[in-house]
Amino acid sequence: MTTNSAGTRLRTAMAAEKPLQLPGVINAYAAMQAERAGFKALYVSGAGVANASYGLPDLGMTSLDNVCEDIRRISGATELPLLVDADTGWGAVFNIQRTVREFIRAGAAACHIEDQVQAKRCGHRPGKAVVPVADFGDRIKAAVDGRSDAGFVIVARTDALAVEGIDSAIERAVAAQEAGADVIFAEACTTIPEYQRFIAALRIPVLANLTEFGKTPYFTVEELRAIGIAMIIYPLSAFRAMAKAAAGVYAAIREEGTQRDVVERMQTRMELYEVLGYHTWEQKIDSLFGKG
Repeated sequence: MTTNSAGTRLRTAMAAEKPLQLPGVINAYAAMQAERAGFKALYVSGAGVANASYGLPDLGMTSLDNVCEDIRRISGATELPLLVDADTGWGAVFNIQRTVREFIRAGAAACHIEDQVQAKRCGHRPGKAVVPVADFGDRIKAAVDGRSDAGFVIVARTDALAVEGIDSAIERAVAAQEAGADVIFAEACTTIPEYQRFIAALRIPVLANLTEFGKTPYFTVEELRAIGIAMIIYPLSAFRAMAKAAAGVYAAIREEGTQRDVVERMQTRMELYEVLGYHTWEQKIDSLFGKG
């Protein structure tokens, strides 16, 4: 296991903060803001890549290269470890192995691979379908075998709860555990007892997805800590707020012919510079070229 690899940093964060909160970040600047807020790890959502970087719905329309580009940009701006959505792995065994290797090369600390069919849907939408449990196990085995860094964390996501019920979902989680998964992502749980069923059946940590406007209630950190949840992701929380704020500003400028009445909603120039460390860069220019 590489001493200071991204995966090792994520494992350290998981040991230090229980449950570990991972806010979704859609770009490098959002990652810098999340780091300043005190988070110790970050999440890169497949929906975030599709929606924010490509203007596409979360229907498996983005490629491995598309996601790796966002990983590179975000990991270049922060040392915080990234858990990244790998959907179904972009293909069969060798594709999944390549996905893991490319994620590691791009700077990710972890990925999650799910048991939906290739023509996947958002985990909180109707119409999902899952592959046979043996195929899911094979996906996880391929992901584990594809690691070039033993510290990289393999998260197995099962969408079976909403499709086949909790018994099937737990069966799949156990199969993924036996295939070598490090963490189980129990998608679309609706109650605390459902999470408790997963935790009781497994020897490895369980992740909760607290996306908005979905099937899972807005449980608090304290509620999930009390039952032993190890990780919590908030995939699009900040992005949703950014998008609504941007829509309001665009509408105001268009309708009123000025931004005057919405300036107070904006981050100031100096606040932006503080996040970016702008003045440090400017001072470096001055020192290099003899100014100031």
